Amino acid sequence: MASMAGSGAAPGMRSNTGLRAFIDRWIFVFMAALFVATTLVGFIPDSLSKIAAIAAGQRASFPLVLHFHAVLMGSWLLLLLTQTTLMATGRDSMHKQLGLASMALAPAIVLTGIALVPTMYYQKWDAAVAAPPELQMQMRGMMAVVSNIVLVQFRAGILFAVFVGLALRARKTDPAFHKRMMFIATAMPLPAAIDRIGWLPSSFPANYYSQDAYVLLWLAPLFLWDIYRQGRVHRVYVVAFCVWLPFAAVLHSLWGSPLWQNYVPHLFGVAS
Repeated sequence: MASMAGSGAAPGMRSNTGLRAFIDRWIFVFMAALFVATTLVGFIPDSLSKIAAIAAGQRASFPLVLHFHAVLMGSWLLLLLTQTTLMATGRDSMHKQLGLASMALAPAIVLTGIALVPTMYYQKWDAAVAAPPELQMQMRGMMAVVSNIVLVQFRAGILFAVFVGLALRARKTDPAFHKRMMFIATAMPLPAAIDRIGWLPSSFPANYYSQDAYVLLWLAPLFLWDIYRQGRVHRVYVVAFCVWLPFAAVLHSLWGSPLWQNYVPHLFGVAS
């Protein structure tokens, strides 16, 4: 009887353990693939429509720095997918060697982002100034939205840099912290793609609450799996939340405020 009971329980236990081991191994690959898919779904239709508008003479061409930034961000996402796949398939040494590329990519992404923010602002500003009188009111509304987007870009760039720095710092001493923080860092600029998925419900441009909620939703599979496997909140999420919260409070308090709207033209040197 004991032997029969043991043989009956073991397959279920092995199945459960095997499933958990499978998810433990592949959850990070899934997250990386989700980020890549989100970027493609958000940017491909939007880019095609803008290219058509450029060809029709309805908008200015993309600045060169935008192309550089897009290539670097795409490379970062593909690197993340490659790195997680290498770890899932047991090729740790290749993962460590390729990881050195992130130390070059991350600063390049931040630097091109710093150049991109004023470049895009000036492009919109020039279009607003050149607009005919009957469109001036509409263009002022557009510039108000652009000023709010600057807030988002500032926050995404700073948090991406901070979180990547924390992840790389823990690369040798705390691998579990390192790999999770790399995903949190990558999620910071992800709203640039999520914003462009037109069928998602959104509170933008009135406020940015829905976009912040989407970032949490996109990170939820990893967060919830960690809760299930460990029975507690991994400290990486506590660290990330404590860093993110002040920036979120500033963004939401300044969003659409006269103080910020009046400050941005002075910040970029175009105030009259």
